[in-house]
Amino acid sequence: MAKILIVEDDAAIARTLSDFLRGEGFDTDSAAGEDAAQAKLAAAPFDLVLLDISLSQGSGYSFCEKAKALRLPVIFLTASGDEGSVVKGLDMGADDYISKPFRPRELVSRIRSVLRRFEGGSKLVLLGNLCIDTERGTVAKNGTELSLSALEYRLLTIFVQNRGVLLSRGKLLEDIWDIGGDFVNDNTLTVYVKRLREKIEDDPQNPAIIKTVRGLGYRVD
Repeated sequence: MAKILIVEDDAAIARTLSDFLRGEGFDTDSAAGEDAAQAKLAAAPFDLVLLDISLSQGSGYSFCEKAKALRLPVIFLTASGDEGSVVKGLDMGADDYISKPFRPRELVSRIRSVLRRFEGGSKLVLLGNLCIDTERGTVAKNGTELSLSALEYRLLTIFVQNRGVLLSRGKLLEDIWDIGGDFVNDNTLTVYVKRLREKIEDDPQNPAIIKTVRGLGYRVD
């Protein structure tokens, strides 16, 4: 099920779009402005962005650049019929546009067409200053790719998949195997958490990403 982020400051339009697209089999979330939309992208992966050019907070053009930096497809929603707005949006990397008022079925057709072009593309997740590409299995910090071992990467993806959830050491030990197929023991888990923090945290002694809940386990917010 494709997940779509709707960036639209008209609450009625955003709600109508969400309800319709969910009825068509899509998962949706919405944001009213650029900052809220950026926070949504940082919290979860999306497959496509529906973006209003004219936002009361921030800029649709500016957010388009941020979405395209993550290799996300973008469809502009615009009430402006002038050619200049459309051309500027497409020049900034937008994959399609549709003018308001639009026919819902036409919008769905455009969405599916763009998604087909992006099938097999990367799935990126933002976590603080980290960018995790789950398709390629890579992690970059501030734009520089990190060298993680298979177990370090596996540990990080478990944390990402369980954001906000307290993970006990026992749960982590169940989920992580070393390359020989043996269970990782408790002492080894401590070492891997330490090594991972040294690579992804700005200050490993005061971690901001992987937090220790004393006596209980770890949590990534």
